[in-house]
Amino acid sequence: MSKLKVGVIGATGMVGQRFLQLLDQHPYFEVTALAASARSAGQTYEEAVGGRWKLDEPMPEKYKNMKVLDAQNLSAMADACSMVFCAVNMKKDEVLALEEAYARAEMPVISNNSANRWTPDVPMVIPEINSDHYKIIEVQRKRLGTKRGFIAVKPNCSIQAYVPALHPLMQWGPKEVAVTTYQAISGAGKTFREWPEMLDNVIPYIGGEEEKSELEPLKVWGHIEDGKIVKADSPLITSQCIRVPVTNGHMAAVFVRFEKTPAREEILEAWENYKGLPQQLDLPSAPKQFLTYFEDDSRPQTKLDRDLYGGMGVSLGRLRKDTLFDYKFVGLSHNTLRGAAGGGVLSAELLYRLGYLDN
Repeated sequence: MSKLKVGVIGATGMVGQRFLQLLDQHPYFEVTALAASARSAGQTYEEAVGGRWKLDEPMPEKYKNMKVLDAQNLSAMADACSMVFCAVNMKKDEVLALEEAYARAEMPVISNNSANRWTPDVPMVIPEINSDHYKIIEVQRKRLGTKRGFIAVKPNCSIQAYVPALHPLMQWGPKEVAVTTYQAISGAGKTFREWPEMLDNVIPYIGGEEEKSELEPLKVWGHIEDGKIVKADSPLITSQCIRVPVTNGHMAAVFVRFEKTPAREEILEAWENYKGLPQQLDLPSAPKQFLTYFEDDSRPQTKLDRDLYGGMGVSLGRLRKDTLFDYKFVGLSHNTLRGAAGGGVLSAELLYRLGYLDN
């Protein structure tokens, strides 16, 4: 099986670096193009990154001498690859224009950016939860006038610490959810070396995160109607998002009230038995167990559990009755893996197996 030729737009940033790490030696994809801003174009990848390599793992040798292309040079990118992963640091209107230009140039776009998350015919997918939304791609292709090109996005990293846990419980009708997320500094694309102000500190505000946390789950749980994805009416979600001095890993403290309250054992059974299409297809990046519950009250812990199943598993713990809501629990996901680049790669694997991607 020949590998699909892929490019990474925004390759010099933290999420772009994570994409390259995950795509190194991937069984489906081969990185044949790296793109960034015009100021990096023409340099080798190692030169363009300079001292800004942010991952603990070393830069893969195969990328060091690859020439970086200008992300705006669509013809050069089209000559080099068949689809792109997008993780650019640009203004929203610029991202919208760039991603649509790539799609119209018949290069499918798997986006880590937020710009297209509320475009009505763009699927925003957690692969284990709403892979059926990929059917909207045919509607989007008609709008764009393309045969291959389309845009698919992944949702915000913070919701993936709690939406996966709530999804198997939909049979009991969760109607009200209160959540506080404790988010790592890598969610801002930073390391402690670059952001020493975060040492011994907590910041109780992350711009735009609370709106995303409250609204994006409703699109994930929505349905396709009249050529667009219509968001769900419930549950009602309220959130607070807090930056904490942790390198990687977003934790969520969740409170939930149901229409029909399940027993604790029923919730645990639903979590243990839940599998999505990535598990059924045994995709390369899919965790064998999507949701893992810890009976130990001191777990999950960010440092101990964020790398579960290569950072693609979601960890849960401390499920118990609440005095105001029905239940409360804690969730944890790796924000740059499950929540960002890993989620993008898993989405691409699923789209590949469903026949939406080819050379």
